[in-house]
Amino acid sequence: MTRPGGVWENWGRSARVRPQAVEFPGSTDAVQRAVQAAARKGRRLKAVGAGHSFTGIAVAPGVLLDLSDLTGVVSVDRERSRVTLRAGTRLHQIPRLLAPFGLAMQNLGDIDRQSLAGATSTGTHGTGARFGGIATQITAATLVTADGDLLVVDEHQNTEMLPAVALGLGALGILVEITVQCVPAFLLHAVEHPEPLDDVLATLDDRAASNDHFEFYWFPHTDVALTKSNTRLPESAPRHPLPRAGKWLDETLLANGVYRVVCGAATTVPAIVPPFSRLAVRLTGDREYTDVSTKVFTQSRTVRFREMEYALPAENVRPAFDALRALIDERGWRISFPIEVRFAARDDLWMSTAHGRASGYIAVHRYWRENPTDYFEAVENIMTSFGGRPHWGKMHTQDAASLRERYPRFDDFVALRDRLDPDRMFQNTYLERVLGA
Repeated sequence: MTRPGGVWENWGRSARVRPQAVEFPGSTDAVQRAVQAAARKGRRLKAVGAGHSFTGIAVAPGVLLDLSDLTGVVSVDRERSRVTLRAGTRLHQIPRLLAPFGLAMQNLGDIDRQSLAGATSTGTHGTGARFGGIATQITAATLVTADGDLLVVDEHQNTEMLPAVALGLGALGILVEITVQCVPAFLLHAVEHPEPLDDVLATLDDRAASNDHFEFYWFPHTDVALTKSNTRLPESAPRHPLPRAGKWLDETLLANGVYRVVCGAATTVPAIVPPFSRLAVRLTGDREYTDVSTKVFTQSRTVRFREMEYALPAENVRPAFDALRALIDERGWRISFPIEVRFAARDDLWMSTAHGRASGYIAVHRYWRENPTDYFEAVENIMTSFGGRPHWGKMHTQDAASLRERYPRFDDFVALRDRLDPDRMFQNTYLERVLGA
């Protein structure tokens, strides 16, 4: 978001910049004009969606191109259930846009504030061992290249570029239209239970394989995991949504209101964290309901935080988690945010964290007013030792040299970047670090 004085900040307050200019294009033509004007003035240009990345991937010191007005449906292929959307469309807007056609996105993460372009470009994902991230749902895209021309990537044109463009880090051009492979609208039967952590860890592989969507949260300083198992049902199945009062109690009062107060207090009195965590696992995470998919996949998250997440080979999730658990005990840290564990199918996208391997994700968080450096650095050392790849939109310290070793198609992606943006119009400090100059 852009604050008074012209300073742009991301949601996590971990990146900020005062751009030379801010533009709000509402059409593809307007994006092309903005790119051409920036080129004439010798300015770099970056597109920004919701600012929900915790890294500096969207920081725009030159021209900040805010895509908030580039939204809505462009076209619908009813026969193939494919919908083309403007790139700035927010994920939380998409269910309403798809509803008239009886369609839904195949999978989502637990936050839906991001723009579609931002989500696919950074590798945003949900959970489900048989399902890929949002970028794997992309079948075509149109982007504005550094010379202001349109590049269409679909099954007929430039098809070989799709594995790069679908998850392009904002390095290849400005996405203006994105075609999503949708599925018939469906329900999810959600079962959320607190269970002994050791029991969950002992059966982790089976749980990930036997459920459509499985994840768990662990509050440090407890021996309990909050498990979430979602089963896909046809839209015609009976709905049993959460009672409004119960949903408000769990998600508004406890998960956001009370939790915000505790996180704030813990910055000065860390000793309150363990007893609160033990109380939290007794009061939350025990419910069962059936509702439309988007209402189950996504949650409201209003307590501001910063996050690091690493993708691991699925078989390394358990040992990496055990090492992380031991680390927190050894260091005596008071960690108020839960650790989240999710899963995803392997894919063939060049810069996907799940490229070529079934993957599990371990995410750690810190309240935004706390310094995450020591915790995140120590966690990162563990994750890299188990073959981890960092989420592109979440905090990490990897650079081009280390990432090249982790991505078999890294050099192919960089070569395409060099071809499409030889003068680095879309470069910024973050992309220079992770892709090289």
